[in-house]
Amino acid sequence: MADVNGVRMHYVTGGTGEPLVLLHGWPQSWYAWRGIMPALAERYTVYALDLPGLGDSVGTPASYDKATLARYVHGLLADKLGLRKINLIAHDHGAGVGFQYAAQFPNEVVKYAHLDYPLPGPALSANNFRQLSWHMSFHSQGGFGGPGAKAPFTAQQIDEFARTYQRPQVLTGGFELYRTLDQDERDNVAAKPITMPTMLLTAEGTLDFTRSTVQPLMSNITRAVEVPKSGHWLPEENPEFVTAELVKFFGSGAGR
Repeated sequence: MADVNGVRMHYVTGGTGEPLVLLHGWPQSWYAWRGIMPALAERYTVYALDLPGLGDSVGTPASYDKATLARYVHGLLADKLGLRKINLIAHDHGAGVGFQYAAQFPNEVVKYAHLDYPLPGPALSANNFRQLSWHMSFHSQGGFGGPGAKAPFTAQQIDEFARTYQRPQVLTGGFELYRTLDQDERDNVAAKPITMPTMLLTAEGTLDFTRSTVQPLMSNITRAVEVPKSGHWLPEENPEFVTAELVKFFGSGAGR
């Protein structure tokens, strides 16, 4: 844990090699990366963070817009941990934070992997982003799944995410990730496109759409891949494929 502008930020670290930072999405925590961290830690020094106000981080940030959260993350990594050159992986709303980190501190991000998150901004308005949400039509659907359906989460994982989000302030913080989408759109429109080598990983069948929303903001996408047999939860649904792609993109991780 480390104090950053009044927020106690929780993180887990392990491994040796170049710094590799992992940012989770909603409704998860650092634990979302648990299945792929051991393999990554064989090659890199891995830092899996709980975003400000989420997971086991304690305290309320000034705002939950992704540009503000990126500055808290920078306060932890650069100011508290002394990490001025990092490789960065981010998923879901964490990828909104990850993009803003790369945009605000471009000289400090060597490579960036953006996992399954359309970016509100020049190519996708906040209003249209909201309309991507599934929950309005969810309850009108017929039956699906069944005994043979593969669940991406274990009972232990579900219990861990439920534990962290049972605190009212953490649950509220998660909802704020959505309430700040209009500000996210404005911040992303104002941002300069990032130029470091960038990889895009998406759920099966969604690459073209997601790429269309991020391309105006990422000028050096060197690899873009759909994760086979995977929905949104890439690290849980196909961890072997995701790990292999990340290692291929970031390299061996030897040395600093």
